[in-house]
Amino acid sequence: VQLQASGGGLVQAGGSLRLSCTAIGRTFSSYGMGWFRQAPGKEREFVSAVNSQGTVTFYADSVKGRFTISRDNTKNMVYLQMDSLKPEDTALYYCAADYGGSVLYTKVSMYAYWGQGTQVTVSS
Repeated sequence: VQLQASGGGLVQAGGSLRLSCTAIGRTFSSYGMGWFRQAPGKEREFVSAVNSQGTVTFYADSVKGRFTISRDNTKNMVYLQMDSLKPEDTALYYCAADYGGSVLYTKVSMYAYWGQGTQVTVSS
């Protein structure tokens, strides 16, 4: 599956952004999807994940209550609604598809396919 993330930008602290990830592939609904982010000089870190049917979600503690992941399998899309943004949310955000299955994963190594990333910058 091929992935392309979009929707990043520059926003003030407290603002919102909605990231989108378009998937090209007939079996999109078979994959759990995740969002990760990577700030300069730091390792890529888990943000959120959703199972293949969109019924189960999981969030990193740092974004819980502020970010919402969702997906629309009829459109081959996954979204990340980001509210109450903070300067520490500044990073390159990636969407990823796992190897398939019913478990939600938080490790980079458990994801097989990656988009190119979209930059999110939050000013203070």
